Amino acid sequence: MSWELLLDPSLVRLAVSMAVPLALASAGELLMERAGLLNVAIEGIVTLAAAGAFLGAFASGSAGVGLVVGAAAGAAVSRLLAHYAVAWRRDQVTVGLTLYVLCVGLASLLYRMVVGVRLTPPRVETLPPVPLPWLGDLPLVGDILFRQHALVYAAAAVVGALHGFLFHTSLGLRLRAAGENPVAADTVGVDVFGLRAWAALAGGALVGLAGAALPFTLTGTFTEGIAGGRGWIALMLVIFGRWTPLGAAAGALLFAYVEAFQFKLALLSKAVPPQFLQMLPYAFAILVLVRAYRGAEAPEALGKPYDREART
Repeated sequence: MSWELLLDPSLVRLAVSMAVPLALASAGELLMERAGLLNVAIEGIVTLAAAGAFLGAFASGSAGVGLVVGAAAGAAVSRLLAHYAVAWRRDQVTVGLTLYVLCVGLASLLYRMVVGVRLTPPRVETLPPVPLPWLGDLPLVGDILFRQHALVYAAAAVVGALHGFLFHTSLGLRLRAAGENPVAADTVGVDVFGLRAWAALAGGALVGLAGAALPFTLTGTFTEGIAGGRGWIALMLVIFGRWTPLGAAAGALLFAYVEAFQFKLALLSKAVPPQFLQMLPYAFAILVLVRAYRGAEAPEALGKPYDREART
């Protein structure tokens, strides 16, 4: 296998585009986990947001409306998770798995109610490339990085802004304190409950935007398996990145590259079984997770309901 194949500009360009849903979903999950909330409903939220985004664009004819609907769906479900986990102090894993099943079923139901059963599924327009002035004309990197659709630039901005927020602002410090030691944070006046609720709202919107990106950047339509495990992969990417936005984004690019590579390999070689190629990205993710989990330290209060009356 030659280096020309591994570094093919079209392959790298596709990987950058395919990394967008993973980068957005992992950023949203990371924001919630830094506040102490574990969102295991993420796969269902991605699926529901994809359905909502597709139906919103299908009904209105506008991709912008679809993206807003997808983000709103993600924020609503995550806010519901926060209500049970923060206000009612229920087990986050149990609530999250319940919401996961609910979201997957609701996505299918809404699609069938609006679209019905068709031999040929309806489609929406995918996002066109938006070349950046000057940068898009750069040799090699211009075509790979700066002639992408708008969500690529949005995802890069989100990752950079989230990194700056968490590690270079006082509010980000308070949010991290709520996920590490809510007792100490509450003692010095930090609103732990409010921060966790807002983190769920903002993080859920990012996860919803990740789901909304799927029909507009990859498929042009909605299918019941559209998430393809990307929600679970986003959970892995948070661990891979050691709960840092830049590390999770780097993991998203790595996984997307392997996923894009299996498509490229399928076109070049008919000798490799397609089932093996489809398995390749997820097998790679498992191997990376086993390696990355060693020494990874999650926020101390992650997944633990905070009860002010139980402080010692």
